[in-house]
Amino acid sequence: MRAQLIAPLCALLFACSSTSTATAPVSLFNGHDLGGWHADVPDADKNPKLEPSFAARDGHLVSLGKPEGHLISDAAFHDYRLVAEYRWIGEPGNCGILVHASTPRRLYGMFPQSIECQMHAGNAGDFWCIGEDISVPDMEARRGPKESWGVDGDKARRIKNLTDDSEKPAGQWNQMVIECRAREIDVWVNGDHVNHGVDCSADHGQIAIQAEGAPCEFRKLELTPLAK
Repeated sequence: MRAQLIAPLCALLFACSSTSTATAPVSLFNGHDLGGWHADVPDADKNPKLEPSFAARDGHLVSLGKPEGHLISDAAFHDYRLVAEYRWIGEPGNCGILVHASTPRRLYGMFPQSIECQMHAGNAGDFWCIGEDISVPDMEARRGPKESWGVDGDKARRIKNLTDDSEKPAGQWNQMVIECRAREIDVWVNGDHVNHGVDCSADHGQIAIQAEGAPCEFRKLELTPLAK
């Protein structure tokens, strides 16, 4: 984690999330640039002139899909509600929002240690365990046989969401709400409660947005600290 890079606004948000009275929402995207975030794109290690994977464009934060990597918040957060409004640019594909992110490139030399709240078209609201774990009701039905569970490599890291048809048609705006409180995570997609996990192995961390193949733009990334 890069505490030395924490932007003053994000640092204030983290401090506010520790109080019992701070509940005012704050945008994590300023509409103009990627201030408060840093990109981690492994392919850029060998090619610093590589085209960026993320951009601020026309008032939106855009994940361009490739080169694959993550846009990671400089600050860490706990006990919050994150409202993200997103749509696919062209053919719907894969993207995601990672919460409780910590160790960079924990999985496959790419994905930071975290719990992913999946945005992959048709599967929005799935959990993916990336070096962290979480439990849900009907675990074997939604994750597979217990002996295959795990948080690394080819283990059963996916936990399926609870609904079908919660997403809107291609090109329309979707809303994903992620609520992290202590060691619980809830996810809603367009008002449908699509996942609820407990006993998460982490209760705080950075927030990350994926570039994983398909261009996706965000018009809102609004975080509200939860009162205790």
